[in-house]
Amino acid sequence: MQQSRSRMIKFGLYLLSLVILVYVVVYMPTPYMINQPGTAEELKPMVSVQGGDTEEKGTFMLTTVSVSYANLAMLITSQFDANAEVVRKEPDRNEQEYKTEQKYYMSSAQSNAIVAAYNKTNVPYDIVPEYVFIVGLSKTIQTKGDFQSGDMITKLNGTPVGKLDDLATLLEGKVAGGIVPVELKREGKVLNQQVELVEIGGDSGISKAGLGVSVGEVRKIKPRDPGNEVTFADTKIGGPSAGLMFTLEIYNQLTPGDLTKGYRIAGTGTMSGDGTVGAIGGVQFKIVASNREHAEIFFVPEANYSDAKAKAEQIGSTMKIIPVKHVDDALKYIEQLEPKA
Repeated sequence: MQQSRSRMIKFGLYLLSLVILVYVVVYMPTPYMINQPGTAEELKPMVSVQGGDTEEKGTFMLTTVSVSYANLAMLITSQFDANAEVVRKEPDRNEQEYKTEQKYYMSSAQSNAIVAAYNKTNVPYDIVPEYVFIVGLSKTIQTKGDFQSGDMITKLNGTPVGKLDDLATLLEGKVAGGIVPVELKREGKVLNQQVELVEIGGDSGISKAGLGVSVGEVRKIKPRDPGNEVTFADTKIGGPSAGLMFTLEIYNQLTPGDLTKGYRIAGTGTMSGDGTVGAIGGVQFKIVASNREHAEIFFVPEANYSDAKAKAEQIGSTMKIIPVKHVDDALKYIEQLEPKA
């Protein structure tokens, strides 16, 4: 009897130790993230122009970085991966805020890409604000409302909110400590609450009242000719760095012929409405991802060229690494290419 009880105690301790070990290795959060090569994905299935030319023998590809919130097991295995980078999390940003921020950046990248492509092809358009949403909560002010990253602010004080200017106007003249009714939309559900305004920093150091959240505005780029309407497939990809490649794909569909000329063309870079290409992070991971997908050409912001070139040489890639400062640089490079047989 005593021996049986002793065995049960040992088994219980063993089981407890196993549970603790699994928690520590797999589930216990760490203050680190791991960046690794993501994907190089064809853009044609993601982007379509209503009446566009869909001829495309080659392909344009956007590139991504894989970002993971690391557990202990991942931190250990990353030490044996030459293409993995361990970085500290931003201490004041949670995973939900990160995802919302990346989704917002992607939405802005798509809008800027449409504007740049429309400007290049002389397509008339209007910029129409759609909605205002919460990106994150203030890190320095105690927000009084029940807000979450990703919430849409649909009404304030009973008045619809469709753009940032609406929100600013409705808060004008309000004082901290005052109560305002706020209507939110969260995951399709409408939420109403009475929110106490808090004191926030204003322009020129003048304090004013607000909700204590950072907000963003989603805009729709609407062509005056519906035949030029651009739509994007819903993906889980985030961030601003696909702007250049979106612009090239949209431009290709808005103009006759095949801009790819049969080549597999990857790349990265933010995009402004005037066609300027901006620097990005993690270019070394995108080089690896593009090489895996047999890209032949890689467009890279000029500021990231040296890192991209060095990584391509390190992995023995035969991709041509082409630095660009403006979408015109990419278009001129493609123009001089001989079409592939």
